[in-house]
Amino acid sequence: MRAADFFVSPQDLWVLMGGPAAPRVVDVRKPDAVESSPGMLPASLWRDPLASEDWMAALDRHVPVVFACKEGHERSQIAAACLRERGFGASVLAGGYRAWTEAGLPLVAKAARDKFLPKRPSQWVTRRRPKIDRVACPWLIRRFIDPEARFLFVDPPEVAAAARETGAVPFDIDGVELSHEGERCSFDTILKVFGLENEPSLARLALIVRGADTARPDLAPEASGLLAISLGLSAQAGDNDHAMLERGFAVYDGLYAWLRFAAEERHNWPVSARSARVGTGFASDQALNQK
Repeated sequence: MRAADFFVSPQDLWVLMGGPAAPRVVDVRKPDAVESSPGMLPASLWRDPLASEDWMAALDRHVPVVFACKEGHERSQIAAACLRERGFGASVLAGGYRAWTEAGLPLVAKAARDKFLPKRPSQWVTRRRPKIDRVACPWLIRRFIDPEARFLFVDPPEVAAAARETGAVPFDIDGVELSHEGERCSFDTILKVFGLENEPSLARLALIVRGADTARPDLAPEASGLLAISLGLSAQAGDNDHAMLERGFAVYDGLYAWLRFAAEERHNWPVSARSARVGTGFASDQALNQK
């Protein structure tokens, strides 16, 4: 998506999602359309395009905005035009929700959003000293569910009380809905609850997280590497949980990008004519030294 593009296709928008350079996606459908819809675009926020003065000031001018309405007509085009007039990079999702759905691209389950995200930005709480699952889950939430989500880390016995006092959503702790289910991690659970478990790269990433978090390196060859990197980052971050998130997010951004765009790439040491000459020279040197 170039800054000058007025329209962006569903496929091009999906390529940009799930990473640190993703645009801000703003849903501008009519309230009744949102209410009757089973899903919403990943990491999207709903805003009224006819009241743009109320929310435009909160946007970051350095982050492009993509507006999505039912079919890419007047509501999203009005919103994009208003932002462009003020110097923002703004585009319209071509074909809107209809085109996105026809392309078979993922939506976040609206019922789960309504249940766990009654207010925005959402707030979440879990145990201190995150390493694997408690880094993967915030990454998933920020990249696909709520880009403004905030995270609290407290001692394990205090998670329930902190959730009651603040209204934060507890996760990755016994006795809550968004936690381990049998051999599956909290990351798996959040994918399932929010309707994202069928996205192939996220499903593969869940397997890697599960293997690293539950001492099952047989589940995915990348699991051992994720475990080692996560423990190393945790040792560096110490008691600074949010520093651990920042560093860990870069790891998950890279893993997800690899799964989507580079998993088939292979690297081998190139055998070139020069290498052959070097080898021959080495053998000749050895022969000379033996004389």
